[in-house]
Amino acid sequence: MEILTPIYLPGNGISRSLNCPIIQSPLAGVSDQVFRSFVRRWSPNALLFTEMVNAKSLELGHGEQKVTELSEENGPIGVQLFDHRPDSMVEAALKAESAGAFLIDINMGCPVKKIAKKGGGSALLKEPELAQKIVKKVSQAVSIPVTVKIRLGWCEATSDPISFSLGLQDAGAQLITVHGRTRRQGFSGKSDWLAISKIKRSMDIPVIANGDIKNSQDAIKCLQMTKADGVMIGRASMGAPWLLGQIYEEIKYQKPFKTPDAKMKINLCIEHLKLLLLKKGDHGLLIARKHMNWTCRDFEGASVLRQKLVRANSQYEAIKIMEEELLKFN
Repeated sequence: MEILTPIYLPGNGISRSLNCPIIQSPLAGVSDQVFRSFVRRWSPNALLFTEMVNAKSLELGHGEQKVTELSEENGPIGVQLFDHRPDSMVEAALKAESAGAFLIDINMGCPVKKIAKKGGGSALLKEPELAQKIVKKVSQAVSIPVTVKIRLGWCEATSDPISFSLGLQDAGAQLITVHGRTRRQGFSGKSDWLAISKIKRSMDIPVIANGDIKNSQDAIKCLQMTKADGVMIGRASMGAPWLLGQIYEEIKYQKPFKTPDAKMKINLCIEHLKLLLLKKGDHGLLIARKHMNWTCRDFEGASVLRQKLVRANSQYEAIKIMEEELLKFN
């Protein structure tokens, strides 16, 4: 279908092409290197993102691993930065670029209070001049493309996403991803795809639609309604790292995608846990618990298995529980 065409981003000297317009959203506490490695199995050409990176923290030397580990991965990976200080954003963007970032994305949509109250994320929706200043300074400082993720506004009463988006475009943004909710809505209600379509009609740069896209049917409907250049998948991919690949293949080739069965899901959880333990030590079990809870669903006995895994006191107990569950399928 023609709705899946590559996206070209000229950059400020280094151009990039997004050959797969189904994009993985940055997810705090989720989209780490291990999670990305699983997404990449089904989506070799998709644009993936690191977790959000605090620009000021990166400038001070904290959280560097999120960007330094980019050299260990294949495929395009963007770095999403947040802060309200233009100079800090520039310094962080330069570090990310030198570490091998495919592009720099500036977060202006995160609704989390601890980020917004410090002026970052969605707080910039209330400061269009500052938002434009950040985009302009970052895009002039780096050679790779600079993109921005936004929401429809801070709240419905003050929302003017078209003017805001046009300002970012004029400042040098080469692509904008729009989550179809305001900051006030958080993740409640429905994503307003019609509002995204109005933004798309007003822009000269590519627009990516985000919000409430859980499967291929949602993606097709969203692309047809918004005429967006692509879609970004967020929360729906938690526990389903194959989802990007599934959506791309089902749209591109118009044939059903075989999703992992119970045995494959459990094996995936075991592998995920072991990789997290290798990378994070004992803390890996705490991180793995949420992934196991998300992945172990939609098969017989999944609920009981999840209850056992939540109560597992050690990595060995968790692995033993899953290995015993696998015996049922032999």
